Amino acid sequence: MSRGGNPDVQGGASSVRGGASSSGATAQGGLTSGGASSSGGTGSASAGFGGTTASGGRAPGTGGAAFGGSAVGGTASGGSAVGGTASGRGGAGGAASGGNAAGGNTSGGNAAGGVGSSGKGAPEAKAIGYGRNATGAGSMTAKTVASFAAAQAAIDAYSGSGGLALLYTGKVRFESITDPCTQHSLPAQILEIKKKSDITLLGADGSAADFGVHIAAASSNIVIRNMTFGLLAGGDASDAISIEGMSGGVPQDIWIDHNEFFSSMADCPGAGDTAFDGLIDVKKGADNITVSYNYIHEHHKVSLNGFSDSDSAVRHITFYRNVFEDVGSRTPLQRGGYSHIVNNLFSGIRVSGINVRMGGYTLIESNFFEDAKNPVTSRDSDELGDWELRNNNLLTPADFAKFGISWGASDSTPTKDATDWVTTKPYPLSLGYPYAPVAPQCLKQGLKAVAGAGKGLATLQCD
Repeated sequence: MSRGGNPDVQGGASSVRGGASSSGATAQGGLTSGGASSSGGTGSASAGFGGTTASGGRAPGTGGAAFGGSAVGGTASGGSAVGGTASGRGGAGGAASGGNAAGGNTSGGNAAGGVGSSGKGAPEAKAIGYGRNATGAGSMTAKTVASFAAAQAAIDAYSGSGGLALLYTGKVRFESITDPCTQHSLPAQILEIKKKSDITLLGADGSAADFGVHIAAASSNIVIRNMTFGLLAGGDASDAISIEGMSGGVPQDIWIDHNEFFSSMADCPGAGDTAFDGLIDVKKGADNITVSYNYIHEHHKVSLNGFSDSDSAVRHITFYRNVFEDVGSRTPLQRGGYSHIVNNLFSGIRVSGINVRMGGYTLIESNFFEDAKNPVTSRDSDELGDWELRNNNLLTPADFAKFGISWGASDSTPTKDATDWVTTKPYPLSLGYPYAPVAPQCLKQGLKAVAGAGKGLATLQCD
């Protein structure tokens, strides 16, 4: 279990199919952009955005990954540029094998990608899903910040448009916090991004943050990648990432990718689970968001979409290839709006998982569920929501015992659990973006190796 970035891949993914090449010794940091290649021996690389060139070593903090530039991997064999017409393994777009596709939306048949071995692929140059228009700072050179205060000062000094890239290098010794409940009474630290756009926040490998991020009002085109957020202080005032509309407008086009989020499953005296409340909360009109390749673990309430039953603003959110492990609930909790929950690994859900309410719709596609209580439900609101179940590892109720699925009654009325494991209503929207889901078994085999911070932004590929 990693709490400060996984050391398995230090700044770059090995065995990258479709882009970076290496000669001589194995390159660490061999994820390059713009067609550059890495060569053997020990070297160094710049930590830029959209044009990193690696030479044997690893790019400090970035793993040589590009933001906003040309697609990493281009049209090399084994995969194609993300967002274009895809073919081969790991590509996005086109028709998914095993089912018919129209406009990039897979339907029917078996999940695409096969059940063979899993591997690591090049970083995605843009988000898959509703947050696909988020480019952040594009190819701008990053400004290094080593603390919460320095990051806030840089954002405050920024005009608000045109691009700001921050490379966060600060570190937190989580192992020194022997009693996680002491965090509840400490003041929250929240990095405020309000009415400012075109921002990328990138964590250096090995960095960790004890502050949250508030993306508020008319803040658009925000990218957060490779950050580790852990044991935040401040109780329910300390969401790791809160995306919230306000009187000054609504955030949109947000990409939350390859981060690690965790706190503790402790029950703190007098605090309940508010000691460790939201990790990724979306409220009051925030829209067009992709949450991808994050490692989310040891937390009570994970993701709130809609702050109350009266928050009826339409939201579009994609949860793509995240790992939810040893958590309480809200994976996510969805009030109204639309969500596409595709190719995620749910392992160790203690209370409830996907909870869609208040007339919301969700497409739950090609996920892997195990050791999960109430993995798909509608409860705790006055109005039910609806789901479409498509190509998950659970096919019928007969699979529940095999994968450790259990159900528990709710005190709320009305309540609907997916105990019959059938679609309640088809997803009513055309997704409008290309994607190619892999088979659920590949998620079980390989997703944890690439999800989270410190993984070189590597992606999952399946044979």
